[in-house]
Amino acid sequence: MIIHLDIDSFFVSAHRTINKNLIGKAVAVGGRSNLSIFDNKSNIKKVISENNGAFVSSILSKNSGTFEEYYKDANGRIRGIITTSSYEARRYGVKTAMSVSEALMLCPHLIMIPPDYTLYHDLSQKLNKYLYTKTPHVEQFSIDEFFIDLSGYIADKEILDFAKELKEEVYNNFKLPISIGIANTKWIAKLATNDAKPDGIKIIYQNEVYEYLKDKPISAFPGIGKGYEKRLLVNGIRRLGQVRDKKELFYSWKKPGIQLYNRILGLDKERTLTRNSKKSIGIGRTFDPVQDRNEIKRRIVILCRYLSFLVFKEKVTPQTFFLKIRYDYKSKSKDYINTNRLFNEKYFKDAILLLFKKIDIHPTHYIIQLNLTVSNFVENNNHSFNIFEYENDKKNLELASKINDLRDKYGIDIIKNAIEL
Repeated sequence: MIIHLDIDSFFVSAHRTINKNLIGKAVAVGGRSNLSIFDNKSNIKKVISENNGAFVSSILSKNSGTFEEYYKDANGRIRGIITTSSYEARRYGVKTAMSVSEALMLCPHLIMIPPDYTLYHDLSQKLNKYLYTKTPHVEQFSIDEFFIDLSGYIADKEILDFAKELKEEVYNNFKLPISIGIANTKWIAKLATNDAKPDGIKIIYQNEVYEYLKDKPISAFPGIGKGYEKRLLVNGIRRLGQVRDKKELFYSWKKPGIQLYNRILGLDKERTLTRNSKKSIGIGRTFDPVQDRNEIKRRIVILCRYLSFLVFKEKVTPQTFFLKIRYDYKSKSKDYINTNRLFNEKYFKDAILLLFKKIDIHPTHYIIQLNLTVSNFVENNNHSFNIFEYENDKKNLELASKINDLRDKYGIDIIKNAIEL
């Protein structure tokens, strides 16, 4: 069988591991987009490049300061979005994605904590390593979720005792409360975890799957997004139990439909995926509206520097560059380029700036978000790069490598591009 492990209110629980005074109180973690990379202040930054399913290839910083310093803007308005809330806070209606100001209106005594991503990452990584001492078949699904395949290791009749023991060990070792769902398949186990919360265990045997899910709304199933939900509703499917008799419909949607049909009914044979290599690396920021295109270009160059450093740390050579910009009032524009050039920071920066010029379809509008992603990694020793640019790219790569060695040793802000100042 497979167990799905989910840390209850992870970000809040993480802070409670270092501050016991938060236990039993209405607490929420929430924040504003981390814009410290765009200023000249000295910030605590940490490069996360381990491929462990937590924060994959990111540069994290610890936020600090008083409530007024962190949550209030220059005009005194409370800013920020709730990321995680404790169950004590949820009783007052405090939810994920709610604005901090709304949460405080619902729960005036709510304790707000700025996010500390390095703390979350370190705890997640330690738990991941610990779970591997129990079995080699561990998949980190997100920073606070894990699948563990116990087939062949623990007999079905012993799995409930194993889960109880695991819950106790995780709390004793890490002070983290967890909920566990157990089933023959990953997605039914994940569904069961929702009913196990908080701090419980729910087991669904194979002969119980249909009775368990038949009356649940389709939105409850993990993996059914808004697009599929609309498609199912159009076809009169509102409950998971209705799926069983709609095999022909799902199979007409080819591979994605067949996969979803089997997942919902607990018929799939998907196993845990352990330590997969990364397919892409990205970085992005959301900020208050900016109209000045020179300032936008400055921020793009900064993001390019950070992303180039992550590429350096990962020792990969991306061949696809992707840029997305989002304007005020929800309009957005995006595009990508494929290249056969040897990756280096200078070329990447120049290419992204050209891409921005191309996709900035509303040059007078305010921009509130920038996202950069690189993907399509190749091996340097068996790939044919652009022969006309290779020597120049090679020189730029060697220079960038020396610069990144210094950044690795003294901090990523030790050497900047002139446009950033």
